[in-house]
Amino acid sequence: MTLSPVPDRALAELGRTEGGPDTLALLVRDQDTRRLLMLRAVLDAAEGADARVCSADARARVREDWALLAEADRVAPAGGGAAADRGSAFPGDLAADPASASARDTARDTAAGPTANPAATAPPGGPTPDPAAIAAAAGRAPDQATTSAGYIPPHPPLSPARARLLHPLVGPWARRCLRELGAAAGPPTAEGTRELAHDLAHFSALAAVAAARAGISYAVRLPARDGALVLPSLGVLRTAVPGGVPVDVVHRRGRLTLRQSGVADITVRLESGTGAWSAAPAWTPAYALPGLLSGAGPMPLDDLDPYRTARGGPRHHALSGPTTLDDAGRKRWLHSWSAAAAALGLGGEQRVGEAVALLRCLVPLADPPGSAGGGRGGGSCSGTRREAFGAVLSSTPPTPATFAATLVHELQHTKLAALSDMLTLHHAGPQERYFAPWRPDPRPYDGLLQGAYSHLALADFFQRCALTATRPAHRESAWTLHARYQEQVGAVLPTLVGSGDLTARGRRFVDQMVAVHERLEEHPPPRGQAARARAYVAAARALWAGRRIRPTG
Repeated sequence: MTLSPVPDRALAELGRTEGGPDTLALLVRDQDTRRLLMLRAVLDAAEGADARVCSADARARVREDWALLAEADRVAPAGGGAAADRGSAFPGDLAADPASASARDTARDTAAGPTANPAATAPPGGPTPDPAAIAAAAGRAPDQATTSAGYIPPHPPLSPARARLLHPLVGPWARRCLRELGAAAGPPTAEGTRELAHDLAHFSALAAVAAARAGISYAVRLPARDGALVLPSLGVLRTAVPGGVPVDVVHRRGRLTLRQSGVADITVRLESGTGAWSAAPAWTPAYALPGLLSGAGPMPLDDLDPYRTARGGPRHHALSGPTTLDDAGRKRWLHSWSAAAAALGLGGEQRVGEAVALLRCLVPLADPPGSAGGGRGGGSCSGTRREAFGAVLSSTPPTPATFAATLVHELQHTKLAALSDMLTLHHAGPQERYFAPWRPDPRPYDGLLQGAYSHLALADFFQRCALTATRPAHRESAWTLHARYQEQVGAVLPTLVGSGDLTARGRRFVDQMVAVHERLEEHPPPRGQAARARAYVAAARALWAGRRIRPTG
């Protein structure tokens, strides 16, 4: 589905693994539009679903939630702007229907706003990391990066409703609902109906959070799941009784009252940005890291959202599962994040700019098997989800520089996936047949293109680090990594270029990748690193070929 044209200039920038402010903003606008269309599709699917799958009461509740969100969308965003002048993000007939909202006892409350969250806005403490190209962040202080030319300013403010609905992890929720409501789901089952009821209840929680952030007073009943009530961006309540018990939620003047049968009420006070505070042990607040640059909003570190990884479905072979962080784990994340802008800047200001423009939340993963644990080395893993635009999933980053490389790698996947939504780069099928020196298994053409694209950006990143490093050990490490990525990309570019499945614009995109690879060759690594990189790729190819040989007879 084509929503926005892609100018040739933008295509060329992206082919070079770059992207100026206008190009990155184009990707973001297109993805945001697709998200809103997907949410409308959920509404339409619920309205048209078999009554055995989505009951009349469930459909009525969805309409009420949309009406509450539409009201929250008319509230001016924090930091300025006039949401009401922009028009609603929601379907006209639903947004204009006040009857369903009346059941919520809603009323605008502008007398008091949320309180500040020092943990989310204060600059990180602790010692300044030792400058380095590979082992740690280096070269310039984060506050210097905020005034460098080419960096992209923080995202424009959003209404409370849009801030919730455009959050990356709403995408997996919407996709899941569409699968459950679609005809392909098959005949209704009791288990499927229960799962859909749980998922639609999450939509009620999203609406409640948006309305609270907008200063709208209300009283609603929300069901917990498995003993937990998750209020996205605020926190999670562990209920007194396990299972799907109901919780009455009342919002007045920036304060939530959570009421369960037979236990004392719990009071939760909203904080700005991310999180909400309560003295109750049953409440765990959502957490956010400081902004990547000075003046940028806090970055959610989301270890609570129930849709942060694929529930019950296949998981990427190299990714570990989600984890919930303790205080020590959050401090390790903060250490790497607080120097990430400086570490990214070593590979060029473009890398900082794309992180500011595209990154919307981080999802912590458990340390992979065989690692030392706690992000202290010995292995890490990371990934993205196409339906969760702006989210990067990662185990605890061992160092700021490792984290910077992870962001460079994963944000290329984000860019290329977004571009592929806007235009067709190739018509290749899903057959897994191609050698990729960064994977032991054969890859489909699209996977090969994705991998080559992200590795090309890493080759560029580490070459820039090597050329600017002042310490010999850091320079040598950067050249080693550059040489490996450059050799890996060089091994697959002929396959990409030679494909007859490329479209005309896809060929122009791949040609830009070739041009970048050739430019990087103008500053070759030392002979030793280059030789080791060639041997590494040759060994990977030999192993891959050996697995492809099947004994006969």
